[in-house]
Formats: sequence, structure tokens, C-alpha cells
Amino acid sequence: MARHVAGIDLGTTNCAMALRDLEAPSELEVAGESRVLGIPQLTAVGVIEERSLLPSFLYLPQSGEFPPGGLALPWSADAGDITGEFARAHGVRVPSRLVASAKSWLGHAGVDRNGALLPWQAPPDVARVSPVEASARYLRHLLSAAGAGGWGDAEVVLTVPASFDAAARDLTLAAARQAGLADVHLLEEPQAALYAWLERMGDRFRKALKVGEVILVVDVGGGTTDFSLIAVTERAGEVELTRLAVGDHILLGGDNMDLALAHTLNQRLAAAGRKLDAWQFASLTHAARQGKERLFGDPRLAKVPVTVPGRGSALVGGTIKAELEREELTRVLTDGFFPRVSVGELPQTARRTGLTQVSLPYAADPGITRHLAAFLTRQARAFVHPTAVLFNGGVFQAGVLKERVLEVLNGWLHADGGAPARELEGADLDHAVARGAAYYGWVRHGHGIRIRGGTARAYYVGVEQPMPAVPGFEPPVRALCVAPFGMEEGTQADVPRQEFALVVGEPTRFRFFASSVRRGDRVGDFVEDAVGHEELEELAPIETSLPAVSGQSGALVPVQLQAVVTAVGTLELRCLERDGGGRWQLELNVRMKGDE
Repeated sequence: MARHVAGIDLGTTNCAMALRDLEAPSELEVAGESRVLGIPQLTAVGVIEERSLLPSFLYLPQSGEFPPGGLALPWSADAGDITGEFARAHGVRVPSRLVASAKSWLGHAGVDRNGALLPWQAPPDVARVSPVEASARYLRHLLSAAGAGGWGDAEVVLTVPASFDAAARDLTLAAARQAGLADVHLLEEPQAALYAWLERMGDRFRKALKVGEVILVVDVGGGTTDFSLIAVTERAGEVELTRLAVGDHILLGGDNMDLALAHTLNQRLAAAGRKLDAWQFASLTHAARQGKERLFGDPRLAKVPVTVPGRGSALVGGTIKAELEREELTRVLTDGFFPRVSVGELPQTARRTGLTQVSLPYAADPGITRHLAAFLTRQARAFVHPTAVLFNGGVFQAGVLKERVLEVLNGWLHADGGAPARELEGADLDHAVARGAAYYGWVRHGHGIRIRGGTARAYYVGVEQPMPAVPGFEPPVRALCVAPFGMEEGTQADVPRQEFALVVGEPTRFRFFASSVRRGDRVGDFVEDAVGHEELEELAPIETSLPAVSGQSGALVPVQLQAVVTAVGTLELRCLERDGGGRWQLELNVRMKGDE
């Protein structure tokens, strides 16, 4: 058995890694804290420094751009690319070679996430990488750093957004395998944040939380916003924590805020007669991110300089300079992303133009408080009253943003006759997810308190109803529940015996659905008229040709269905031939495997 467990936060903007001893107690365990590991990385050509965060940026240099040996790392004398702080800093000057937001692309079902597409819209001379490969390179850097520090044999817990679907989780595991991780456990980030708080509190958490309370985790990271509800329950006299619900995958976070700041600065530059092209605006966005982080990191600063490289005398004649002011930062981010709204004001849907470029499916409404209202009001079809709030994500380094969320939430609670919610203080916003992941690894070995929950959604497979051919009408589709909400990892469920037939030996299409609100459905239950159903979300279909058994191409094979939630949280649907040896397996929303 491994001596240590490493928790890895593979973040959209920053990665972090923490370590906890699994064996003999030490001063570390007595203090109740996992250790955040320093990560050696390039901060300039030939300069290596250790930082507690690895910025999730990958720079792809062109041949001869840097001197020989200038990109060497302690574990690699000939690094072909740059990961971390120097990648981010240098990429501001050459954004066309900078890979950013790989994690958001990893969760985007509308593109081939194994395809070489990053940097997005890079010129033809740039050799691109896939979101999976970019994620693998971040992980490889973290694992190399751990190995250099003597922790290379640690058991690994890797975190993912709670809203990641089965495909994104599987692709995260694929990235881990590419990085050299054979055995890795997945953990949802909001749960990791709560585990970090539990670790820090120790036994004091029993006084801080009472049975019957509901904890709202508000996790706003670099690229996503995640909401989770966790209840404090009791069984056999022991306090338990049970995950009640998670929100949808919302591509809204620090990246959007950086873009908003860039637009604000660009308007000021335009008013002064400084026009930026697309390349310079991308550079301005990265520079705005750095300025935001400096202001959040040092409350003494009233403003910070922001610079954009020039593109020649014909355009602007040199470097362009501007200043990002604290008042401006607070106004743009607080009022723009956390507006004061009523609990009935739900996210707005923008009308889209008929033709648009393929890109990340960003949320149409930037109002995070409106998305929070939608999450809280759709649970059990009523407004859930949280009693405590745990904040997570570097965005909340700005205390004014936490204060606004509490102000809006408590306004809703007061209007509905509820008591105000309080903040669970003491969160480590930069490292909580990594710390919590390491602590969870320790909990898995029989220590501490475990958060129960299982799958964050109920999953369904589409079953076409037979009907006579009618011009202009497609046969209706029913959604068959194959995995109910909360199905535990490492368990399987047999769908009650019904007449199902599987098409084999020819191209076919499987439709899948998910729901985060239908908690009463059980395995074998049907939902009528699944397509367009307000409580169901249709997932990306699987288009495949299942191998025929005994050469029966195009045959309908009677099958029994069985669903399995694997130990790492992915969902498999198995089709077992009745009275025969045929076995087919679909990994939900990812790919197909078949064997005879």
C-alpha cells in the first residue's frame, strides 16, 4: 500500500497538489492539515522557482524561440513546451501559441476532445494539442514535481467539477492515464472543498454543524460555476453528510470576468484613440487576468498597470499602456456577475444569430446570482433554504464578492420567512480542493467522516416506441431510468425484465438523458415523451455499430440491461443477450466496447 495520498486539483486557471500521510501519525496529522506541495516551474528563461500553484497554461514555442537549455526543468533537460507561470506570462505576448481553459474544452461535448484543437483558432504553423493532451501535460508536470520531491509513489485523488458528465469524467481519467497514472480516484470539487473545511475543523465541526442543516457550496473557479447542496443527517446516532444535489455545468467564472475587464479597458483605450486588433485584445485579456490577481492578492494596491505589446508603427506605434483600478474591478465584477436579484429572476437566454463560430458553450447570462436562484428553486420544485455557505474558488479572494452572495441569498431567505445563512469560515480558497482531495484519500482508508451521495444525476437511455409510419412524425421516445440519482460507486443495477431488443451489425444511434431533479425515479421507470422534457437533459448520443453475434448482421437481439457505476464514477450500460453469450457495453456518452 502507498505511504501517502496526493490530492490534485486540476483547475481551469490553476493546479495545486497536497499530500497526506496514510500511515504513522506525525505533527502534520496532529495539526489536522494536509501539506500543500511546492511545484517547481519556469518563471523566466533559465529560471526555476517553486510555487504553491501551477497556472493551467501551456505555451507551445516555435523552433529557435528560446536558447538551448533555457526551458530545462529538474526532471527534463529538453522540455519541448512550457507549463505554468512562465507559460502564462510569456503567452500574454504571443497568445496564438498559448493553450488556456483546457479543462473547459474537456467538458465541451460539442467538439472532439481528443482532437488537436488548442490553442483555439491558432494559425496553421502552430502544432496544436487536444484538451486531453493539454490536461495530461499539466498532470505530468505535477507528477514529475512530486517524484522529484520523493512522493512519486503516492495514491492519487483527482478532482473534477461536480457538474462534469460521464464523458468529461472519463476523459479526465484518459488524461491521467496519458500522464502515467494507472490507479486514480475521482472526487467532485465542491465535496473536496468541504473535506478541506472538515479537516481544518477536526472534531469542532460537530459543534459548528447541527443535524438538519443544509450546506450550500458555491464554487466559482476560473472557467466554471458549480453549486452543491449537502445535508447534515444522522444515522444510528452518528452524524453523516449527504450530498443532496449538484447544479448544471455552467461555463461561467474567472475567464468571463477577465474578458469583462478586458472589454472595459478596451473601451477606455478606444476612447483615447488606441484601437486593438484581435491578437492584441487576446493579450489584453491575459494582462487583465494578471492585474485582477494582483489587486485581489494585495489589498493595499489602488491600481495596477496593464500593458499590451504593440504591432508596429502602422497601428499603434509600440507598447500600449493602461491601468486597472480597484474601484473599476469591484464595480465590473460585483454588479456585473453578482447582481442583486429576486429569487424569481432566473437566467436569461440570449437570442442567437443564425450563424456562429464554434467555441466554448459559455453561459448566456453572466449573472451568477441568477444561476444560483435557478439552482435553489428547482430542487424538490421549491426554494431550498441553506443554513450555511461554503465558498470555494480563487474568485472569492475578493471579500466583496462573498459579501454580495450572502447579501442576495439572505434577502431571498428573509423574504421567504427563513433564517439567514452564515458563512463557514476558514476555507483556503487557493488550495482547499487539493487539500480536501488528500484528506478524502485518508478518509477512504477508514478515518474521519465521509460525504455520501453517489451519482449526481439520474441517467436514462432512450427507448423508441413502435408506431406505424406517419409522414412528418418521428416515433416517440421514452426515457428508461438505468441509474437513479445517488447510485453509489462500485454498484450495479439490473433493469427489471422487459422486452428490449438491441440492433447489431449495422450503424445505429443510442440516445441518453440525465436529470438532476428527478430523485424519485428508480431503475426500470419510464419517463414519457423524453425529447424536450423540461426535467430531462439530452446528452450527446453514441453513434456506433455493435458487433453482430454469430454473423446475424442487422438482427434484433433480445437483451437484458444492466447499469454499473464504476469505482471512479463513470457509468456503463451493459446489454446481455438472453439465452446467449452476446455481451455489449456502452460507456455512457463516451464510446462503445463490444465482445462476443
